[in-house]
Amino acid sequence: MRIYADHAATTPLSKTALEAMLPYLEGGYGNPSSLHSEGQRAAEALEEARGRIARRLGCTPREITFTSGGSEADNQAIRSAAWLGARKNKRHIISTAFEHHAVLHTLDALKEEGFSVTLLDVGENGRVTPEQVEAAIRPDTCLVSVMYANNEIGTIQPIREIGAVCRAHQVLFHTDAVQAVGHLPIQVEEDNIDLLSLSAHKFHGPKGVGALYARRGVALRSLICGGGQERGKRAGTENIPGIVGMAAALDESCERMEQEREHLTALRDQLIAGLERIPHSVLNGDRTHRLPGNVHFCFEGIEGESLLLMLDDRGIAASSGSACTSGSLDPSHVLLALGRPHEIAHGSLRLTLDVENTQEEVEEILQAVTEVVAALRGMSPVWRDLENGKRDFVIQ
Repeated sequence: MRIYADHAATTPLSKTALEAMLPYLEGGYGNPSSLHSEGQRAAEALEEARGRIARRLGCTPREITFTSGGSEADNQAIRSAAWLGARKNKRHIISTAFEHHAVLHTLDALKEEGFSVTLLDVGENGRVTPEQVEAAIRPDTCLVSVMYANNEIGTIQPIREIGAVCRAHQVLFHTDAVQAVGHLPIQVEEDNIDLLSLSAHKFHGPKGVGALYARRGVALRSLICGGGQERGKRAGTENIPGIVGMAAALDESCERMEQEREHLTALRDQLIAGLERIPHSVLNGDRTHRLPGNVHFCFEGIEGESLLLMLDDRGIAASSGSACTSGSLDPSHVLLALGRPHEIAHGSLRLTLDVENTQEEVEEILQAVTEVVAALRGMSPVWRDLENGKRDFVIQ
């Protein structure tokens, strides 16, 4: 029996979402842009799903644009805000040093186009303050982009307060909420959010579909040229099965949110307490302001890749950080932003739980991680140097 503890990378498709999708994978294959009956039935399903997602976010259906996922939504949100800013000769953007690469790489591209970017320090606990944001805003600032919850260390940002600062300065505020939607209560109006990105496969929906919320009056610039789908904001025939499945999965996740949060918080804290017993280990990110199912540790004297492979051999699926950078040999930019040294950042482990995980599975994970870390340290010349005093421990 395997234990899946990598839900931040992706979640399994829920039965509810699958059942909602099946009619549109089989008989309901119409194109929603077509005028015939088959097309109009697809169009009705499309708009019903748009309305359901809008209700969960506290916005109107016209403020929802469907995308291929969170990365596309991030790109469109940031590029649209930059385009709007440039029209007013405002070319300064504020973000953080530990955003998802969909944000950071878009900002890098905009810098080559003449924009300036300020990346805020997130501190050792992985949190940005509203005061930091306010201090960084300039007369030419056109956008602030701060992720709702970090995809690696799970820290939750003070989004409502940051949004209020942006509103006071009349600066657009975008949040990458891919890890938060379906897991935390979000109301875009109350949270002072102008633009929000989400992705279905993070809350038991299908892969390859997501959405972008854009507050009424914020004009989106389409990244894809073609037809007039999504009111001209995103060309390409809509993925009706995926969109319907996303709406069903989001409804289900929101309805079970409170019950699941209590269950997951208990498992998370049990896991943190057990891993902290391993000598020279450290929890990454804020202890309190973090996603209910997220646990992220560094272990001195080991390589994270070896840890993951040995855990996989023992039937445990985990990760060291973002699935989008799993092929990279570089240490996590998130951990470096926290101030972790390179050699410590390399020895990281992310365990992300969901409602299917049990207390017994957590106990099995704890035993496996403890034994694997000990085995890896036993083979490591670096660890021998640390034990013999030839090197100083970084993690006390």
